[in-house]
Order: sequence, then structure tokens, then C-alpha cells
Amino acid sequence: MSAAASSRGTTPQATESRRIVILRHAKADWPDVDDHERPLAERGRKDAPIAGRRLADAGIVPDLALCSTAARTRETWKLAVHELPQRPKTVYEDRLYEASLGELIAVLNETPDDVRDLLLVGHNPGMHALADALAGEAEGDLLPRMNRSGFPTASIAVIAFDGSWKGVEHGVGRLVQFWAPHE
Repeated sequence: MSAAASSRGTTPQATESRRIVILRHAKADWPDVDDHERPLAERGRKDAPIAGRRLADAGIVPDLALCSTAARTRETWKLAVHELPQRPKTVYEDRLYEASLGELIAVLNETPDDVRDLLLVGHNPGMHALADALAGEAEGDLLPRMNRSGFPTASIAVIAFDGSWKGVEHGVGRLVQFWAPHE
């Protein structure tokens, strides 16, 4: 929230700068369970807190976190959020599991305009497709780096844009950060 909006006690304007933080779940194990119930592998349990520290070090504390209901995304978020200076409101969202690009954009379009920074914890190929689709521009070599990497587990992309969540569509934002734990 801007200082002016905060001092007036109002919600942010629809034209305010916002960020979409896209976090792919950490490395999952492959036990003989339903895909939705797959837990994190040992490497995932190590990488998830590192991703959380990366967010904290970058000064990113989301107003709202939307997390897939799959076991591996819930576990990733549980380990990552402990590294943040404060815990954002968290909603476990069924629609993020196996979501298409269109479904992900629809979820973003439903975000209330009092949310400035939104974090999504989900799965590939959707998380990579979303970051790529929204990034109409990118700083430096971030977009080629992100696309070359294939958006590995525990990766984070941060897309900045101006406007309302209802206006989120292809090319609306600028990729301002990309990080992968084993780059």
C-alpha cells in the first residue's frame, strides 16, 4: 500500500504498481501415491526454505499467498513461509493444481485490488507458462535465463505491472526477478 493510501486509510488505487510472485514447488519425491499426494524429496525440503529466504532477502512479503492443494506445494509453502518476516494470508486453492494458463490468469483476475503483492505456489508447466506469458518485457537477460532453465523446482519469478488485477493478461508485466536454486 502506498504511504498516501495508508495515511488516508484507503485501499490502493487500481493503477498502483503490483507484483505477481510465482513459486514452483520444490523437488518432489515419486512414492507410490496419487500425484496430488506426492511429498517433497529431501532436496525439496532443503530448497524450499532457501526460496523463502530469497524472497525475504529481496524484500518480498506478499499480501496474499495462493497455494495449490497438492501435498508438495503445501509443504513447499510451509517451509518457505517460515523464512519471511511475517506470514501473509494464505488460501489453498484447488484450481492451481494442474491449472492451464487460462485458468491461472482467471485466478489472478479475481484477486482483490487491495492486494499489492500476490504469491502463487504451483506446478509446471503452468507456473512457467504464466511467467512467460505475462512478461511482455524483462530486465537484462532474465527472460532468456528463465526460459533456458525451464523453470526448475523451487524457482521464483517476479512480474511487476501497473493496474488492476482484472486487467492481468498476456504481456502486461515486466519480469524483474528470476531465481532458481541450482543455477
